[in-house]
Amino acid sequence: MTSAPWSTPNWPEGVPHDIADYDQPLFDLLDEAARDYPNQTYTVFNDAPRTFAQVKDTADRIANFLHAQGIRKGDRVAIFLPNLPHYPAIYFGILKAGAVCVTCNPLYTPTELNYQLNDAGAKALFCMDHPQFYPTTVKAVQDTAVETVVICNVKSYLPPLKGFLGGLLGKIPKADSHAPGHLMFDDVVRGAQPKPPKVEIDPSEDLALIIYTGGTTGVPKGAALTHSNFVYDLRALETWAKFEYPDKPGVREGIRQGGYHCYLGVLPWYHSFGMTVAMLSACGSGSRLICVPDPRAGDPPFTEVLKIVQKQRPTLMPAVPTIFVAFTNHPLLDQYDLTSLMGCFSGGAPLPPEVCKQFEDKTGAVIFEGYGLSETAPVATSNPTFQDTRKIGSIGFPVPGTDIKILNVESSEVEVPRGEDGEVAICGPQVMKGYWNRPAETEAVFREIDGQRYFLTGDIGHVDEDGYIIITDRKKDMILVGGFNVYPREVEDILFTHPKVELVAVVGVPDAKSGETVKAFIKVKEGESCTEEEILAFCKENMAGYKRPKLIEFRDEIPVSNVGKVLRRVLRDEEREKG
Repeated sequence: MTSAPWSTPNWPEGVPHDIADYDQPLFDLLDEAARDYPNQTYTVFNDAPRTFAQVKDTADRIANFLHAQGIRKGDRVAIFLPNLPHYPAIYFGILKAGAVCVTCNPLYTPTELNYQLNDAGAKALFCMDHPQFYPTTVKAVQDTAVETVVICNVKSYLPPLKGFLGGLLGKIPKADSHAPGHLMFDDVVRGAQPKPPKVEIDPSEDLALIIYTGGTTGVPKGAALTHSNFVYDLRALETWAKFEYPDKPGVREGIRQGGYHCYLGVLPWYHSFGMTVAMLSACGSGSRLICVPDPRAGDPPFTEVLKIVQKQRPTLMPAVPTIFVAFTNHPLLDQYDLTSLMGCFSGGAPLPPEVCKQFEDKTGAVIFEGYGLSETAPVATSNPTFQDTRKIGSIGFPVPGTDIKILNVESSEVEVPRGEDGEVAICGPQVMKGYWNRPAETEAVFREIDGQRYFLTGDIGHVDEDGYIIITDRKKDMILVGGFNVYPREVEDILFTHPKVELVAVVGVPDAKSGETVKAFIKVKEGESCTEEEILAFCKENMAGYKRPKLIEFRDEIPVSNVGKVLRRVLRDEEREKG
């Protein structure tokens, strides 16, 4: 893909600059894992394991069921579920039927879900038997093309004793009642044969997924991604990742196959980051996958996931910065053994260097920051997974087979000199075909440069003198103060170094004198107290005048998305409403 190797002396040793063999259906991952490791555990939920052979059998039955319901190649089928053990089998079953997965945020309101089902033209929907999620489904499917609704109850996926006691005590979540015609997942699986229909897939052309993006900045758009978009991204990750294993000190090897690793599924699988780097990566390497439907569970929040880490001993954890913040500042952290963690992949939002340092100091794990978007399946770049060549605060280099250009913000066609900020553009086999049924929006985000198709990310960044890519900020989040560009991330990174700050978000608010001024929203660490004067004095000492927040607001909570991204847009909207 790349016309020339990425220019850096720090390219990871043993990693090629290009890869091949990714032009295959995505569901081959499950078939191959079930063939090679049939009795290895794939999913773990509440201590109950499911093997690759079991998940494949269920996926084949779901594909058989969907075909019997009239679902054909190219039809869209929605998944409206948290991280339950049903999820991988449903996901692969949809693909085996030749259909396209539409993954939906389980916290959507009926209006939001209805919009997505209508926009995608979904014909079937899998949802959870739950007092909140199921009523949302019933309302959302009205006036849509959805004809088949399948309800997933967790009881049959619990250990027998837990399922029995949970049912006896009424602790297993379920809806008060079910609408006529809606089907139960267990009945569907029992009634279908493990014989998926024969469907011809063109991996580079046929869609595997429509994933909605843009909800934090505007009306969500469906990124249309092919089978090979995901298979390529997985092959790139497998090629890139190198670790030093306890039995071979000093030797760097790739991700071991067949059950050595265990992925912590703390990120939602409806989102491309959790889906690719946890759910699909675990399948591709024959590894265990811990299902975590609600990472915030426990008192205080995130306590249950700490218990899971200590008991299940995961080795790999993809997460967003707010999760690392939650771990680091958890008051009970020292009571849990997290030493099983070898590598933590950070993405979804910029990782403040101070957060990285604190997490590694407290847990002993190592974080490697990467970068990507839903439109790129999602991984486009990564830091080397070696401590001696990673650069904290950067997003590393393009993964094999991918090229990155930094383009002039105004023209979006001319490259800027090294070291100068511009818009990040991505070219590679993981880049989406386009936005579902939105040709104008698709055309607006692509440019042809040197005969190649580049996706404009909307992110501002540059390449430093060592070849590392630095993301400065989102183009839409940039603050213009008296003619000077202020990047919220830079201000946030500095504020994170204040010993009393747990979480921070910086936005621009209107100002009659300078056009915009900088405002910081701060969540203080538990047990600490802090004043506005203290923060302002800290900023005066650590950043240039035009970058300093002029306004400080302390909050008990800062709004974040279900994935864990800080929602600056929400804060900006609140400020505008104040006038």
